[in-house]
Amino acid sequence: MSTVKFKPGQSGNPKGRPKDKTPATLLRKSIADAMPDIILTLIDSAKAGDVAAAKVLLERVCPALKPQAMPIALPVNGTLAEQGSEVIRATMAGQIPPDIGSQLITALSNQGKLVEMNELTQRLEALENAVEKSH
Repeated sequence: MSTVKFKPGQSGNPKGRPKDKTPATLLRKSIADAMPDIILTLIDSAKAGDVAAAKVLLERVCPALKPQAMPIALPVNGTLAEQGSEVIRATMAGQIPPDIGSQLITALSNQGKLVEMNELTQRLEALENAVEKSH
């Protein structure tokens, strides 16, 4: 025989979870309260030559620069293979940064796959039409 502690539809904790009492919230509050001292300690450590402390401070104040898009003048005529060759030539000549050259080659490769898929779709449709007309 079991006894029911709570009536159906009635909460066993009518006041709900205590606010700001979770471990994560308490930790955040503790860190926030100590933040001025933490920052001063980091600054002192960085001044004393602690590279890790300096890195933490610099990453927060001066985040790493993100690559900027730069205009690139390449001929857009010719086959995809010719365009790829031009990208490689320009990369090897230092006219295009290697990471941008790699991205361009990847884009050309993806374009080639799209062209190939389109051509296969057209050929399949033509074959299906030919089969339908012969029946």
